[in-house]
Amino acid sequence: MSDSTTQHPAPRRVRVRAPELIGKGGWLNTGGKRYTLADLRGKIVLLDFWTFCCINCLHVLDELRELEEKHRDTVVVIGVHSPKFAHEAEHGAVVDAVERYGVEHPVLDDPELATWKQYAVRAWPTLVVIDPEGYVVAQHAGEGHAHAIERLVAELEAEHEDKGTLRRGDGPYVAPDPEPTVLRFPGKALLLSDGDFLVSDTTRHQLVRLAADGESVVRRYGSGERGFVDGSAEHARFSEPQGLALLDSGAVVVADSVNHALRRLDPATGHVATLAGTGRQWWQGSPTSGPAWEIDLSSPWDVAVFGGKVWIAMAGVHQLWTYDPADCTVAVAAGTTNEGLVDGPGGEAWFAQPSGLAATADRLWLADSETSALRWVDLDGAVHTAVGTGLFDFGHRDGAAEQALLQHPLGVTALPDGSVAVSDTYNHALRRYDPATGEVTTLATDLREPSDAVLVGDDIVVVESARHRLTRLRLPEETVKVEAVAHRTQRAATEVAPGSLRLDVVFQAPAGQKLDERYGPSTRLLVSSTPPELLLRGEGADTPLSRPLELNPSISEGVLHVSAMAASCDDDPATEYPACHVHQQDWGVPVRLTEGGVDRLSLVLAGMDEGDGDDADKGIDGRV
Repeated sequence: MSDSTTQHPAPRRVRVRAPELIGKGGWLNTGGKRYTLADLRGKIVLLDFWTFCCINCLHVLDELRELEEKHRDTVVVIGVHSPKFAHEAEHGAVVDAVERYGVEHPVLDDPELATWKQYAVRAWPTLVVIDPEGYVVAQHAGEGHAHAIERLVAELEAEHEDKGTLRRGDGPYVAPDPEPTVLRFPGKALLLSDGDFLVSDTTRHQLVRLAADGESVVRRYGSGERGFVDGSAEHARFSEPQGLALLDSGAVVVADSVNHALRRLDPATGHVATLAGTGRQWWQGSPTSGPAWEIDLSSPWDVAVFGGKVWIAMAGVHQLWTYDPADCTVAVAAGTTNEGLVDGPGGEAWFAQPSGLAATADRLWLADSETSALRWVDLDGAVHTAVGTGLFDFGHRDGAAEQALLQHPLGVTALPDGSVAVSDTYNHALRRYDPATGEVTTLATDLREPSDAVLVGDDIVVVESARHRLTRLRLPEETVKVEAVAHRTQRAATEVAPGSLRLDVVFQAPAGQKLDERYGPSTRLLVSSTPPELLLRGEGADTPLSRPLELNPSISEGVLHVSAMAASCDDDPATEYPACHVHQQDWGVPVRLTEGGVDRLSLVLAGMDEGDGDDADKGIDGRV
């Protein structure tokens, strides 16, 4: 591929033998049966490489639901769970995540990234299509590809029906037995004025009001069925609700994550109404401010009232937004949509899946989960980092904030003395950061995926998400001593030659579509690096999907951050209003500079990389 002119599929579909599916953790959602590719011959197999920390992976799970249902007798979706964080390599955590996010297809638990490496995957999420004869015919990274896969599936069904190689019938999915707990993977909690707790019962798509004991159910809000419906407590529907914030009126703002919306609950009457969002997910190029009911949102994960507005942790686009109750508008407050850890004025800051908020008089604290960071916004809107260094370093280490480590925190709680408690989710711990001393300590361990905490007098009530309960703790006078543990993301670095490196992002528009040039360039490529000194040339944004980079030979290793977007529309002149789709993905590619390393880095956004030939006898792992 030379540049963004690689727009259309090759006349002959490239086919590559699919490597076997290997995962030390075994299979889930199959009734205990293990599968090989030979067992699936005759089916169209869609591999979804995911990890449960990744918001983009959760978006893809939702995108695939309709396709799974429509093609249930010909398509087998298999989730290949490929962990980023140490906690995600624990089999029990994968079992929990499969239930938590309503995954209704088989999942291969691959804690050592064996299948990830065989398929040369470079990013979460990545989708790989295998035809009924066991050949890989397409690869897609990121979100927005469901329509393209739908077209390809229709082609493959027709082709292999004619050849007699398509096998229809039930797939291997076996639903697990439901568990009779009061809560199921609760996300966030709120203390109401009468002492009751309101909890987002995320997996059951409800809000639950518990008495002051934190156990007795007073009332449930929502029917318990996934959906986007306003109305009474019995008829309203949510879809994986998360964050909660109390307004002066006594109403509660709900971050309805999978509905990409803010909802309003009246706890007294039980009535639910929509405050913001259309139910559609925000994409690059969509409006970023305006009347709240007309603007798309993207996976709002938490909400907090700060400076007279409702601030929104917009996890899906790595930003903070605000909702203004006075005029019912929303707007971006901080973040560029680029994923990473960059401080500064709100319009220049980078976040990575902000997931927890807590407001004080002069600071908005936030848990920035993918950078394992605790950060805050001041009254002028500038962003600061208290704990955390970036996307690839995490662990459990106390001490001075500059060297302390967290692991994918989801919640933050302001304490009366000016310090904050952090729900350090993947460390199963409650941590504390004191701005006065700059020290990080551990308040409690042996929790199970704590995702939020609420202060109640001298106690703190923790949402133990994976134990399906609220747990009351007395704020300790002495901290817990823990052995320091530090981790880095385990993905192997790509060995590249110092000096010139050709970056190619492969994008082939789906069959029947073309790049959308009606309003200007239809592609965008943004490149940066950690450390910044790694890139001597090639940093910044431009429209072609191919770019020469110059790597600094004095830097031995680092990370290339690549963000790509392409918009395609129906290629039929007779269609007055063609359907258009946005394809986008962010990559963080660890690289090691070494003599003899490759001088071309290829990242597949959609299609197959033909830059290294199309030998059908070559395995995927031979095409790196």
